Amino acid sequence: MPVFNVSGMTCSHCERAVTQAIKALDAQAQVKVDLASGTVEVQSSASEQAIRQAISEEGYQVA
Repeated sequence: MPVFNVSGMTCSHCERAVTQAIKALDAQAQVKVDLASGTVEVQSSASEQAIRQAISEEGYQVA
């Protein structure tokens, strides 16, 4: 299960935005956002590149 380091997430709105962006790619995706550590763990059939792009398009930096 890939884990992405995402900077700029600070609140529940950020968590929702990232989760919805990933679920737009794969409605069955399992997404765990940890605001404290700035990580997003994703289990999805979507490619890592597509997930990175979806998070970036929401305005967050993906390392």
